[in-house]
Amino acid sequence: MLLMLTPVYQFYAQRFNANTVLLAIWPLATYCHLRSFESRSIGWSIAAGAVTALTMLGKYYSVFLIAGFALAAFAHPQRATYFKSWAPWVSTISGLVVLGPHLYWLVANDGASFDYALRQQGGFSFNHSIGEASMFLLGIAAALAFPVIVWMLAAGPRLKRFMADFRAMPPGLLLLFWVFVGTLAFPPLTSLALGTNMPSLWAAQGLFLPVVLIVCGASYAIERFYIVNIAITVALIGVISTVVAAPIHAIYRNEVAANERTYYRLAALELTKRWHQETTRTLTQVSGDDGLAFATAFYSPDHPRYSRPFRYQYTWGMPRPTTLERGWAGLCFTRDTVCTDWMGKVAERDRQAIRVDFEVQPRLWGRPGTPTMISALMVPPRIAQLRDPAGSLADTAEDFSSSHRQPVR
Repeated sequence: MLLMLTPVYQFYAQRFNANTVLLAIWPLATYCHLRSFESRSIGWSIAAGAVTALTMLGKYYSVFLIAGFALAAFAHPQRATYFKSWAPWVSTISGLVVLGPHLYWLVANDGASFDYALRQQGGFSFNHSIGEASMFLLGIAAALAFPVIVWMLAAGPRLKRFMADFRAMPPGLLLLFWVFVGTLAFPPLTSLALGTNMPSLWAAQGLFLPVVLIVCGASYAIERFYIVNIAITVALIGVISTVVAAPIHAIYRNEVAANERTYYRLAALELTKRWHQETTRTLTQVSGDDGLAFATAFYSPDHPRYSRPFRYQYTWGMPRPTTLERGWAGLCFTRDTVCTDWMGKVAERDRQAIRVDFEVQPRLWGRPGTPTMISALMVPPRIAQLRDPAGSLADTAEDFSSSHRQPVR
């Protein structure tokens, strides 16, 4: 219930991204590591390595969880027993096996994802990094402020036992304490060392650690009166968020400050409708603005394929002639001149390309929202769709080797 008093566990689901995935995987990996450290069994050690590897596949930020595991293992009084067992080595091998395919991809692509991360979040001055590190720690403190205040009110005078409880912390909680220290300290230190951004939002999946320590480390029980009050508070926040805050936010996004995601589904459905007005064939390939293209792959009933090799995140590729012959469509926001200029160059490659501009306008409970214009380029198929038994992208992926390169906005 204390975690439900944090904005992360109440509202974070609206951010459907890699950070949200880690909300589930980080606690599971931590539990497996704890069981492996305590039991030193082969089964738990394999599970610890495999699940920890999954956290890395979710987001590279999870390297700080691994660093926290390492710090906790070395700082714990039982470290000698742990490192003399098979447990840490079995976990390492298990993790490398799960990460093996990704590590191979990483080497084959010259560490493209690291280059991408540094492009996006690196290259800042030391003063900027100090500010980022400070805001990182303040952001975590702010996220935990409400549940900490609630716990202090419930504990009352018994907070005087805090230091005694800390010194008497059982071995399992002590391990979690050092994991928390690692996940709290290593990110800002890395930001300072590499000159990068470090938003506190990236640490949200680790907030369960201090709450577990606070609750399980206390040497006293909390009276029913406080538990009921906390439960009512959590329920009220959930109800108010759902019944009041969410509709207000939806109206705001519909009529005042619509973002690009507001139009994704509408644009995908309208493109599919216009595509089938030109041909009876299924739309198989879509490109253009990343958000619109990915959304079309999801929302369109045809579920066309959209692929852009990772190393070409900052380039605009020209579709191959065979791709255009099989059928292809591109989508841009009309106001995005870089995207529409690229679309014009694609149109020069095929005389049968059909350029259309259409307006999409969201509606919420019958209330019209802010409209926007979408530009689409459609190239209906002219040859039979060939079956590729290997599922190769060779004939459908964009030809980046001879692409017209421009920076993506």
